[in-house]
Amino acid sequence: MTGLTINQITVGQSASFAKTITEADVNMFAEVTGDFNPAHVNEEYAKGTMFKGRIVHGILGAGLISAVLGMHLPGPGTIYLKQELKFMAPVRFGDTITATCTVKERLEEKNRLVLDCVVTNQDGVSVIVGEALVMAPK
Repeated sequence: MTGLTINQITVGQSASFAKTITEADVNMFAEVTGDFNPAHVNEEYAKGTMFKGRIVHGILGAGLISAVLGMHLPGPGTIYLKQELKFMAPVRFGDTITATCTVKERLEEKNRLVLDCVVTNQDGVSVIVGEALVMAPK
């Protein structure tokens, strides 16, 4: 399985990946990362926060961007070099979020791509926005 080379990619090209986030996803993420922040894993605690309930780890939602880059555009063989993120709104348990990455710039001499990244929920609300820099497969 090989991803697209820089010569096969055009500015404006995009790809997406969607997933419904479950409680099991959040619990597994907490186990893997060691991030047991009660805002994510303790409903009673989270009810007292500004969100009035548990929210999904922001970086779990951002992980869908990695899925787009590593599996779809450019795809397998891509090397992640940099990611800037802004968390705009919480992701809730049961939300279906979609990460979309769009090629913003091709840096052919260095085999790099700059991509705009947006994660939206099922209501079309942008929950995460950012920009990625990747090395395309050779």
